[in-house]
Amino acid sequence: MPTPSFARAKWSIAALFCFLGLQYGTWVSRLPVLRTRLDLDAGEVGLLLMACGAGAAAAFPLVAVLMRRLGPRRLSLVSALALIAVLAALSVVPDYPRALLAVCADGVAVGCLNVAMNAQGAALETAYGRTAMAQLHATFSGGLFAAALLASGVTTLTASVPAHFAVTGALLLLLLVCARPGLPAPAGSVAPDGPKRRRRRALPAGTTLVMGCAMAFGTITEGAMNDWSTLYLKDVVKASSAVAPLGIAVVSATMLLARVCADRWRTRWGDGWVVRAGSAVAGLGLALALLAGGVVATLLGFACVGLGAAAVTPCVYVAAAERGADALALVAAMGTTGLLAGPALIGFVADAAGLTPGMATVAACALIVTLTATWIPWRPRVPSAAG
Repeated sequence: MPTPSFARAKWSIAALFCFLGLQYGTWVSRLPVLRTRLDLDAGEVGLLLMACGAGAAAAFPLVAVLMRRLGPRRLSLVSALALIAVLAALSVVPDYPRALLAVCADGVAVGCLNVAMNAQGAALETAYGRTAMAQLHATFSGGLFAAALLASGVTTLTASVPAHFAVTGALLLLLLVCARPGLPAPAGSVAPDGPKRRRRRALPAGTTLVMGCAMAFGTITEGAMNDWSTLYLKDVVKASSAVAPLGIAVVSATMLLARVCADRWRTRWGDGWVVRAGSAVAGLGLALALLAGGVVATLLGFACVGLGAAAVTPCVYVAAAERGADALALVAAMGTTGLLAGPALIGFVADAAGLTPGMATVAACALIVTLTATWIPWRPRVPSAAG
């Protein structure tokens, strides 16, 4: 198989990130219809969402084995096909137990694809000596956005979930067909064989755990903002019903913009500096906004979170991939756990002490990322001429 150019390989891997965002955003956008069809209460809907995350987190041992046996390229293709099949199953699932099973299977496939595509992104940077991971993660956000637009467009024509998911399935298959020829060959694995690989395996397990902690607290910061920003604006800041949803919009827009630009920052200053500075901006900006109060200050603080947290997960994925498939799978699982535990943790703090201390916990999580990032052995800065 001929070696694809950097641009061809980059956009092929980006198609996988977009694929995952589009697939996940599609079925989540139809949760109200699924809830009505299956006659679910709020607790059952919450459990359905948790089943997806639990499947992704529990897939860690399986992902590590499949990464070694299939390699990132084949695993990404297999897991992507599985996600299309799960989407088809969710469109016709007749009862709640089987819906739970389908969503749990979705989580397992998501866990596999998440590790495989991030492994390919890290291998791309190593092979070409250029940064790309932040922009790859930006295309995931683009996939979520496309899923929302598609759901809105299809539902204006038909209320049929099978029809909606069939259209999405066709688009997902098209993305996969376009991505496949340009994906890096199996030789572009996570960590190369030979003495260098053996040295990495000899690193203490604590290094991987520190990366996992940075990933977990980083995903707590991201996830909690999506779940609690609107409530904070409405209940604490007393923003109007029209302004309160802008919290999510501000975080999402600044995060997407930062991820588009972050690879240039990584090339210029290095991954370690970007993660430390970014998480410090997120934590301190949010903390100052909580102290200042008011709608404008709060939205500026939320913008700091989106701007500062954007590059954390892409950079940590690259660092974990340098340690091998097992380290990458473990760090990804810890990130999923943080994404699951974050909203519940903030809810527990808010219930016990109020929503302001709950949001302060988010700021503290971002600052913990700054601390843990000082202990991670980051990849040396890529010279500007290479980028």
